[in-house]
Amino acid sequence: MNNEVFDYIVVGGGAAGCVVAGRLSEDPTKRVLLLEEGPHDRSIFIRAPGGFFKLHGTKRTFTYAGEPEPACGGRTYPFLQGRVLGGGLSINAMVYMRGQKEDFEDWRNMGCSGWGYEDVLPYFRMSESNARYSLPFHGVDGPLTISDADHRHELSNAFVRAAQEAGYRDGRPIPFNPDFNGGMQEGAGFYQSFTYRGERVSTARAYLDRKQKNLAVQTDAMVTRIIVENRRAVGVAVRTRSGEHRVSARNEVILCAGAFMSPKILMLSGIGPAAHLAELGIKVEADLPGVGANYQDHLITPVDAILKEPVSLMGQDRGWNAARNGFQWLMFRTGALASTVVECGGYFDIDGDGRPEINLNALAVSSAGWGDPLPQDVHCFSLAPLCLTCHSKGEVRLRTRDAEQPPRVLGNFFAHEQEMRNQVEGVRLARHIMRAPSLAKYLKSEQLPGAAVSDETKDIEEYIRARSSTGLHAAGTCAMGVTNDAVVDLQLNVRGIEGLRVADASVMPKVVRGNTAAATIMIAERAADFIRRSGSGKIEKLQSVASVATAI
Repeated sequence: MNNEVFDYIVVGGGAAGCVVAGRLSEDPTKRVLLLEEGPHDRSIFIRAPGGFFKLHGTKRTFTYAGEPEPACGGRTYPFLQGRVLGGGLSINAMVYMRGQKEDFEDWRNMGCSGWGYEDVLPYFRMSESNARYSLPFHGVDGPLTISDADHRHELSNAFVRAAQEAGYRDGRPIPFNPDFNGGMQEGAGFYQSFTYRGERVSTARAYLDRKQKNLAVQTDAMVTRIIVENRRAVGVAVRTRSGEHRVSARNEVILCAGAFMSPKILMLSGIGPAAHLAELGIKVEADLPGVGANYQDHLITPVDAILKEPVSLMGQDRGWNAARNGFQWLMFRTGALASTVVECGGYFDIDGDGRPEINLNALAVSSAGWGDPLPQDVHCFSLAPLCLTCHSKGEVRLRTRDAEQPPRVLGNFFAHEQEMRNQVEGVRLARHIMRAPSLAKYLKSEQLPGAAVSDETKDIEEYIRARSSTGLHAAGTCAMGVTNDAVVDLQLNVRGIEGLRVADASVMPKVVRGNTAAATIMIAERAADFIRRSGSGKIEKLQSVASVATAI
């Protein structure tokens, strides 16, 4: 890799980066380099859907604590991100959820013309090969296989029935929804997932042909900064086991490192809030105050019940049971390891405005350690309410100039009262559905919040501030738009710097109401299309190629 020149350099081998690199490498005349900070994705715990919790806290994840949150008594929230080829799609729960039609209409109304629902739907379909559905909402010949989960726990079936039995607390019915990505998101049902025949399908597996001669995939390669000359991105500085190198890009650098790492890399490269960069002694290449601003994430709160019988999905995953589960998956791609764990759930319009504000994920396991190894001493069922709205905005900043250090992340969670109101109603709704006959017959008692926390608003709020965590749906920190605080334009070019784009969840001006992976893939598909169509960014006169391609 050292001293080489590529047409395109893609930084970050996650959900978005694999899409961009794969699509650009379809042109055999272009040389494409994909750089991923973490290791390869050759692990049974990645391929087996139910193994993903085994990866949390390992070398394949970023794990660090955020800044003290003012509205939560100074409590710090844990952050977990994929650090492996495939990114979050190699370590997440594989739920295929695009968000709501209105999310993209919101983007368009915020000034992002060309990003409304009718504009983005063709790119969702382009990426997808759906095992069940087709037009008008789904694609059938894209690289990414989307299917019904191969494992369905009895508690998942019980939840879907219970939601219909319970209805909303105000008496409105809760519908069964067979397709959350179709004409309506509201209702309870079974999720489609990034799986096929009992195996996880990440964008690394779906989009990358690793035998292609014009595509180079380099793992264990940390990009420390983007090299900018005369307000143009001409390459990147990369740190590998063999040292630090510079690699050149003839046409473009595409940053796909995610909502925390993309702004971090931009700021380390001198692209960001000038005052913050000056504090750290970083030369300012472009004063963009929006870099690292507008951080949004969904918040989730555990609501767990202890089961009468030991039938939880993960509680028996040790000893002989673990060996049996592993053997069953290896031989037949079935059993507990074929489960996505988050097999079903629902989207609930708690205020009747026509748009769901709460997502309940039904888990045949405790959610008390969301993002951590699951407790195995108590068999639990969980309905963890996740607040889909995000009025509170946080920020991402550098700690130091040292690229090895994680960024500072302040969520400002619950700074806006709407999220707390929604979350309180989400806890009440979860409790309400757990009392419905189809679930109640399985449940012994409520573990969390527990009998000590009443249904009174004050008690639930106190519990939420103490026990909530993020849904791991970070977005918005390099937001696109047409105003002065936008980081990228509507074709995802970084403002003020030629030859540089950002294409990941960080460009969302507003986080979608759902899991972010599917929308991130759509963004990456659009980025690749913009690059192929434009021809812009091609350097007429590559400046200082020799110096750029020289090892540091």
